[in-house]
Amino acid sequence: MPGGRLTQPERQQIALGLADGLAYAEIARRLDRPTSTVTREVMRNGGPTAYRADLAHRATERRAHRSRQTAPRGPKAPSQAYGRDPEAVREYEETFTTVLMASGVPKMMSRVLACLTLTDTGSLTASELVQHLQVSPASVSKAVAFLESQGLVRRERDDRRRERYVVDDDVWYQSMMASVRATAHLVEIARQGVGVLGRDTPAATRLENIARFSDFVSESIARAAEQARDILHTKAKTPSDGTAEPSSDR
Repeated sequence: MPGGRLTQPERQQIALGLADGLAYAEIARRLDRPTSTVTREVMRNGGPTAYRADLAHRATERRAHRSRQTAPRGPKAPSQAYGRDPEAVREYEETFTTVLMASGVPKMMSRVLACLTLTDTGSLTASELVQHLQVSPASVSKAVAFLESQGLVRRERDDRRRERYVVDDDVWYQSMMASVRATAHLVEIARQGVGVLGRDTPAATRLENIARFSDFVSESIARAAEQARDILHTKAKTPSDGTAEPSSDR
C-alpha cells in the first residue's frame, strides 16, 4: 500500500470517482489507499459536492509550506501518555474529525469535539484547546457554544476556578436522543402535510410513508439507546501490570 501524501493524479482520480458517485471505500480501493485517507482528503477540501483536484492539491501544498515555516524547534509533538505514538494520535484525531464532519458537524466544532473526546480526562480549558488546535480563542468559544447548545459539551469549574469544557459519559446518548426528538418533529410535520394535501392523494401517501418510516426508526433508536446506555459508563481499570482494561462501574 503506498504511503505519503496524495499525488495530483490521485486527487484527479478521487474527483472522477466522486463525479461517478463512487463511495469513499471504492475510490480508496482503486487507489490502494486507506478509506480514511480519501475521506479526510475530500472533507478537508470542500466535501463530495465541491471537491476539485487542482484546488485540493494547491491547498495541501500551502498547508505544508505553512507547517514548515511555523514548525517549532525541538520535538515535533508533545509526549503522549501510555507510550502512545504522537504522530499516530495526530493522524487519528484528523480521521475522527473528518468522520464528525461527514455526519454534519461543522469543521471547527468537529475539531473541538474530537480533541475533547480523545483526551483521557475528557476535559480541557479554553487555553488548552487554543494551544492544541492552534486557533483563536474566539473560534474555540464559538465552537463550544454550538456544541453546548447540542448537548455535546458541558462547562464546569475546576479547583482553580478555571472554566473547563467537558465531554461526559452520557454525551453520545444525549446526542442520539436529540436526533430522535428532531425526527419526531419531522414525523409531526409530515403528518400535517397529509391533511393539507388530501388523504389518499399520491403526495399525501408519500408523506405518510415518510412519517411511518421515520417514526419506526426513531422509536427503535430510542429504545436501543436506552438499553445500551450503560455501555457509555464503562470505565478503564488498571490491573497489577499497569495496563488499562475496560470495566463497568454500573
